[in-house]
Parts: sequence; C-alpha cells; structure tokens
Amino acid sequence: MANLGNTFDATTVDPLKPHDVLPPGRYAVQIVDSEMRVTKDGMGQYLWLELDVLEGEYAGRKLFDRLNLINNNPTAVEIAQRTLSSICHAVGRMQVADSQELHLVPMVADVKVKPPQNGYGESNTLRYLPLEQQPDTRPATAPTQMAASAPATPPQAVSTPAPPATGNASATPPWKRTS
Repeated sequence: MANLGNTFDATTVDPLKPHDVLPPGRYAVQIVDSEMRVTKDGMGQYLWLELDVLEGEYAGRKLFDRLNLINNNPTAVEIAQRTLSSICHAVGRMQVADSQELHLVPMVADVKVKPPQNGYGESNTLRYLPLEQQPDTRPATAPTQMAASAPATPPQAVSTPAPPATGNASATPPWKRTS
C-alpha cells in the first residue's frame, strides 16, 4: 500500500491511450535512450534501445528494439551483433564503446509488423539504414514513410530542396541538411 500524499482525481487527467504498432514503411528515426538490461532468465544481457520518429505523420512516436548481445544462444548473439553493426553503419560510427555514442544521429528504420505470437500482440521489427538510403519521391509535405507494398528500388540519396537563404542553418533539421 502506498499513500499518494493527496487525493488523485483521474477526472482531471486524460488516461494514456495505447499506441498501435507503426504501419510498415521507412521512417527517419534517432536513438534517444539505451541501456544494457538483464534477460528474463537472468543468464544474459540485451541492449535496450528507445527511438523517436523524427518527421511525418508519426513524428514523436516511439519505437523500441532489443539486441541480445550476451546470450547462451549463439544465433541470438549473431543477430544482435549484425543489427548493432547495421546501426553503426547507419549512423557512421564504426567503433563504439558506449551505446550513447549512437544517440541523436538520424537514420532510417525500415519497419515491419510482426504478427501476434506467444501470447503477445502485434509488434514492430526494425532494420536500420543510413538516412541517405531512404528513397523519397513524394512531395515534402507527405509523411516520411514508404508503403511496404511499394516495389523495391535501389538505394538513392534523398533529394531535399534547399531551405530558403535566411542565414540560419539551424532552422533546417540536421537530417535534411545537404552539407
């Protein structure tokens, strides 16, 4: 039992609404938090990642990933290491000693939807790409995502129109700057 110190009135605060999984597509994201956590069985550790979607219809939404870097299952470790390597390549940091070195660097998350299994609902799976590999043929006002049903296209650089010359380079988000 815990005394809250005063009476909480739930009628004055909107309740949290559950978020559905993000639809399949490619999203500009950045890692905003990470930590090593112990696995449920206590025999290993995984790198927990929190990512923010940076733009488009889902800007501000969170994505999460877990990389089983220390595990008795060598396949799980190999998958985690390959995923970490993809993140390092996507953000341009080939050697990292602390996951914080990967924070706040924009990249692309290729998001898929994993169907419900083992008593858990739908979830997102992520694949990481450098930001310049995101094909973008839509107008600048469209959300930054590409439908999963779209035909595969070879990677190409994002061509973003140059911002108006205002003398303030910081007005353009870093992931949209051309140089």
